[in-house]
Amino acid sequence: MPPKGFAPLIYLVFVVILLAAFVLCVLVGSVSVALPDAMAAIWAAISGGEGPAGSASSIVIDIRLPRVLCAGLVGAALSLAGCALQGLLKNPLADGTTLGVSAGASLGAVIAISFGITISVLPVAGTTVMAALFAFLSLLIILALAYRLDRSLSTDTIILIGVIYGMFISAFISVLIVFAGEQATRIVFWTMGSLSSSSYGSVLLMAVVVAIFGSVLLGLSNELNAFAIGEDNARHIGVNVRRVKVIVLVCVSALVGACVSIGGIIGFVGLVTPHMVRRITGPNHRLLMPASIFAGAVFLMLSDLLARTLFSPRELPIGVVTSIIGAIIFVRIFFSTRQRVR
Repeated sequence: MPPKGFAPLIYLVFVVILLAAFVLCVLVGSVSVALPDAMAAIWAAISGGEGPAGSASSIVIDIRLPRVLCAGLVGAALSLAGCALQGLLKNPLADGTTLGVSAGASLGAVIAISFGITISVLPVAGTTVMAALFAFLSLLIILALAYRLDRSLSTDTIILIGVIYGMFISAFISVLIVFAGEQATRIVFWTMGSLSSSSYGSVLLMAVVVAIFGSVLLGLSNELNAFAIGEDNARHIGVNVRRVKVIVLVCVSALVGACVSIGGIIGFVGLVTPHMVRRITGPNHRLLMPASIFAGAVFLMLSDLLARTLFSPRELPIGVVTSIIGAIIFVRIFFSTRQRVR
């Protein structure tokens, strides 16, 4: 049990770390920008005044700022989704990809890219809409199959169906890539994860999705705490188990679908960051879930910084960076946990 007054302190620390990471990611890149120039550029954009001379204003306002904001919001969404799923399913390996929703969202985006599907009013939104649509369709299919096999919607059944569905969709995406022609390279790079095409429209979309569905998940922190003692016990203390499951799964699908539509498949964020934060805050979801939001944002912003600077001017897919870092961290957490058990 964390000591009294622990929550405000840990949140203050996370806010400071988040702001420091944000400033670092905005200033550092293939072309570094001085802090006074970056602040002047941002203030000029807000006030409508004249920004600093040179390319600093364009780099900060048009390229760095939307990308860093997008990275933070996507990281926060993936981490919160993973934390909620781990609490709901009582499975430390659960994250946004466990249900197959991430694979479903990817299929929708790949179809949009392959066939050039756009929306007349907002052409760039075609991929986003298709990814979100297929994410929800995937959720409906998975829940329908799970309900057909097990009317109680047990966690084991949902995980099993999600894994099988994800494997099937991955195979179908591979077939589409083979026949994608000129779009094959773009699709392959996108499936490895990339935030290079982030815009303020992407930032707005992620902000709205995180605000709506993230707030719902945070409001279910007590119910997720009840799931830790078992579904039967949670049901006995008045938790509507089936209703909570459906709400959490819908919210997670929305968060993951939005993230995939903007950044492609970015693995390990929802898997690793809740584990890291849990070692600091403990298992109480009232502390764990908000802290996971901060940790996920910081983790993905710094991962994106590495992706675009490690081999500058070439850029690595961010999914590759998060997978490498996440795998190392997860193995370390796993071994340290096993040693404590012994």
